[in-house]
Amino acid sequence: MTDHVVRAITDDGSFRVITARTTLTTQRAARVQRTTGKTTEHFANLLTGAVLFRETMAPDLRVQVILSGAGGRGRLVADSHPSGETRGLVQLGKGSAPIELGGDARIMLMRSLSSGRLQQGVVEASEEGGISAAFMSYMQQSEQVVSMLAVDSVIEADQVVAAGGYLVQLLPEVDRSVLGVMTERLEDFRSVARWVSQDDFTPDLLMQELLYGIPYTRLEEDAVRFGCWCSETTMLGALTSLPHADIEELVKDGEVLEIECDYCHTEYKVAPQRLRGMLSPS
Repeated sequence: MTDHVVRAITDDGSFRVITARTTLTTQRAARVQRTTGKTTEHFANLLTGAVLFRETMAPDLRVQVILSGAGGRGRLVADSHPSGETRGLVQLGKGSAPIELGGDARIMLMRSLSSGRLQQGVVEASEEGGISAAFMSYMQQSEQVVSMLAVDSVIEADQVVAAGGYLVQLLPEVDRSVLGVMTERLEDFRSVARWVSQDDFTPDLLMQELLYGIPYTRLEEDAVRFGCWCSETTMLGALTSLPHADIEELVKDGEVLEIECDYCHTEYKVAPQRLRGMLSPS
C-alpha cells in the first residue's frame, strides 16, 4: 500500500474532491522527528492537511504550514513539495511539553504563487475544531474558497499507524439543492479515522464513500512520500549568509564543520578549505 492522492470531479460540476492516504509519509516524518503523545497526532494531521491544501490550491508549487502551539509552547512545520515529497519539523518548547491547540494557538499557511510571491494567512487552531477546522477557516477567509476538509490519524505507542483525509471544494457551478445533500452527508465524515484505519484503506475507497450515489469522474492520481530536498549546495548557501568574521573563525579552527538538516537529520561535512573559498572575492 503506497501513499497517494486521488482527484475527482462530480459529473454535474458541483464539487471537486481530493482524497489522500498519508500513512507512510506521516509515519516516517514523525519517526525522524521523534514525536510523542498528542504532538504525534497533531504533526501527522498537519502534514496531511498540507498535502491536501497543496493539491487543491498549488499542485505545481510548494506549500508550508506552521502550527504555533498554545502559550507559545512549541511549533510544528509541514512542508509539501510539488514532487510529492513531504517533510516536517518539530520544535518543542521549554521542557518538551506536547503541542496543544486552543487558546492562542495559530496556524500560518503559506503557498508559492506563479509570480514567485507568497500568499499567506493566519487562523486560530481551536481544540474543538482541531486542525481540520483551521484549514477550512483559512480556505474560506484567505482563499475565498468554500471547502469541507477532514484529516485524521491513528496513533499507537507514539507511532502513526494510519493517516489520511479528504477535501471537498465547492465549484462555482454548484447546484444549491445538491449542496444541501452534500453538506448533510459530510456530517458523517467529520472524522475519517474509521476509514483510514482499515487495512485495505485507499483514497479510492474514501472517494467512493464520500460520493456514494453521486456520479463522478476520477481524474489524476499523484504519489505522496516522505522526502527532504536538502543538499550540500543548500547547506553551503546558508553558510554564505554568515558574517565574514564568523566564517573566518570557523576557518581558523581548522576542523571539519558538521551540519545536520533539521528535517531529515542528514549530516553534511564541510572541509576548512571549502569555507576558505567563501572568503575569496568572486
